[in-house]
Amino acid sequence: MRRRRAHFSPAPFILHVNVLLFVCSNFVLAERFDSLLRLPRPGSITSRSKSKIVLSVDDHGARGDGISDDTAAVGNVWKLACSLSAPARILLSSGKTYLFRSIDFAGPCQSKVTVEIAGSIVAPEDPEAWEGLNPHRWIYFHGVKHLTVEGGGKINGMGREWWDRSCKTNATNPCHPAPTAVIFHRCKHLIVRNLTVINSQQMHVAFTNCLWVKASVLRVIAPAASPNTDGIHVSASRGVQIEDCIIRTGDDCISIVSNSSRITIRNIICGPGHGISIGSLGKLKSWAEVHDVVVHGALVSNTENGLRIKTWQGGGGSVTNVIFQNVGMENVSHPIIIDQYYCDSFQPCPNQTSAVKVGDISFFGIKGTSATEKAMIFACSDDAPCEGLYLEDIHLVSHAGGTTRSFCWQAYGSVSGLVYPPPCFSFEDKDSFIKQKTQSGSENVHSF
Repeated sequence: MRRRRAHFSPAPFILHVNVLLFVCSNFVLAERFDSLLRLPRPGSITSRSKSKIVLSVDDHGARGDGISDDTAAVGNVWKLACSLSAPARILLSSGKTYLFRSIDFAGPCQSKVTVEIAGSIVAPEDPEAWEGLNPHRWIYFHGVKHLTVEGGGKINGMGREWWDRSCKTNATNPCHPAPTAVIFHRCKHLIVRNLTVINSQQMHVAFTNCLWVKASVLRVIAPAASPNTDGIHVSASRGVQIEDCIIRTGDDCISIVSNSSRITIRNIICGPGHGISIGSLGKLKSWAEVHDVVVHGALVSNTENGLRIKTWQGGGGSVTNVIFQNVGMENVSHPIIIDQYYCDSFQPCPNQTSAVKVGDISFFGIKGTSATEKAMIFACSDDAPCEGLYLEDIHLVSHAGGTTRSFCWQAYGSVSGLVYPPPCFSFEDKDSFIKQKTQSGSENVHSF
């Protein structure tokens, strides 16, 4: 990649107008994008004829009245479909609501299976329904190859009682685990599309130890105050595509952790929530590697963070080869942030020397408004500084019309084109290492 030192424009008024035009155009785009992401009507899937066998859960004892427990009936249909040598489609009918307790969809299967959720699935409202069961999961697919889950329907975790009991909501509550609504574990060649997932007990959709995943046209919705309700969570997975999704939750819209790679994220509307995050990584001195991640095209609004990498002190491993590009920001507290001092704890975290190494991270075309003065934060480790950071075509101004600035600690990189607010990197290029010193020593400030 060709990199050169930035040349800064002396015309902030023109820049401010350009940024406002960019943000306005993004909101017009968001309205159009939102309409494009409207889910197809339940039952409108046109590929049903490709499956030789269609198994309606209604024909196998499921009531679909939202009151009766359909866990066993649906589980039996899964076992039947999974045992067939011909491709099978499991149908949850439009207009019906199926109540599931914790349910396990286990592979391997003899042939391809499609689960068509045309109606709704709901969880029990009372957390006591998980007594004696695994408290970390609700709907659990594992060990399945060539699985498709689709249908235009809705999955409702009924999470409010879980949130009210959370120690994140009330510090006097004991901290207990809560289920992830839908988990795909050790699945290969997986397609998840055209679904709405709302009000999960904790995380909404998780891909763990999966290979070759395509998740698209998903709506993931929960209140902004709901604790730990990440939208889409990727862990120890490779070859994951997440496209054309709307995610509005109380935590990360998308989180990528522990040994994940070749992750592509495109056309995402995110917010409220905590933004698009890599991490957290390195907790309890753990080792993690995340590499080859591309985020291309997103609108992030009213979130606590925008594009974030977060690591705990004391961990090991690395985050490398990450590209964030063409992302609009609106009223985002920290549009760009690398935080190697992350501490999600009621107690202060002790200083530690080891750290997850962060390097070769690029930001292109990140534009919009910041809700805080520090629009860009690069808080890197003393013992493992951030290297190979790159900024190009960055326009981040104050949402309230005040001051924006960047903050750096042990951050080394380069810039190209117009970067605003001015960066605070210790600069590096092919031929020389140039330290840019400011009056404060580590910060660049600009106000309008």
